[in-house]
Amino acid sequence: MLRLSALAVLLASPANAWEFSPSPLCTLQQAGPIAVTLTYDPMLPEYVLTVTADTVWPTDLPFFMTFAGWRPDRIQTDRQTLSKDGRSLSVRDSGFGNVLDGMEFGALSQAGVGDQVVTIPTDGISGPMKAFRVCETAALS
Repeated sequence: MLRLSALAVLLASPANAWEFSPSPLCTLQQAGPIAVTLTYDPMLPEYVLTVTADTVWPTDLPFFMTFAGWRPDRIQTDRQTLSKDGRSLSVRDSGFGNVLDGMEFGALSQAGVGDQVVTIPTDGISGPMKAFRVCETAALS
């Protein structure tokens, strides 16, 4: 009975799907309880990763991402910014290769600040990520 209840919850939950858009900026995003948006602006050039959670992010500790599986990695920065409500955390940088690889090829991606850690579902990211990578390359030519 417990298995049927868990299955019913999963089936009733909205599907998290990765979507790619080439304009106005190269954008890869996923809506859901943990919303993730990754953009690339070739004019700067700059990537922006925004992770929106259902709680407020801590303000006084570094942001980190971990990737398990393919090539385990952990990256960290203290240059994150928060939205006014504190639920959206953004990181900007001119290079995001390790983030793109970790999200596309890793078995598990997590983002966090201090003890607050969220899992970023990456099921189905491969096709949209390939389009994102082609978009960023095309934008540079």
